[in-house]
Amino acid sequence: MLAGVALSCALAQPVLARQAADDGTGTIAVQQLPNEAQSTLERIEAGGPFPYAKDGSRFGNYERALPQRSRNYYREYTVKTNSRNRGARRIVCGGDQRATNDCYYTDDHYNSFKRIAK
Repeated sequence: MLAGVALSCALAQPVLARQAADDGTGTIAVQQLPNEAQSTLERIEAGGPFPYAKDGSRFGNYERALPQRSRNYYREYTVKTNSRNRGARRIVCGGDQRATNDCYYTDDHYNSFKRIAK
């Protein structure tokens, strides 16, 4: 029985990879995110509170690194770092402000993104 589950998971991986390739990003599982990013996702789902004033502000996607959506679709949230400022790590989510089903993680200040797979 476990072999069948493992085979199903193995077969699903290429599908996830193709979906990620379609929107130009790779994927990362929630469990693979740094602990601070996992905490940020939990705060997003709870609707806050957020430690930074800019959390929840509109993300313009000017780099066009994420799929094109309407102007107010994406919101950005800071992932805590050890620096005195906000650092380079962010989570950007689309859709409803408490929804985390269309979220992306960047650890290099928007130069690259990975879609967060739940």
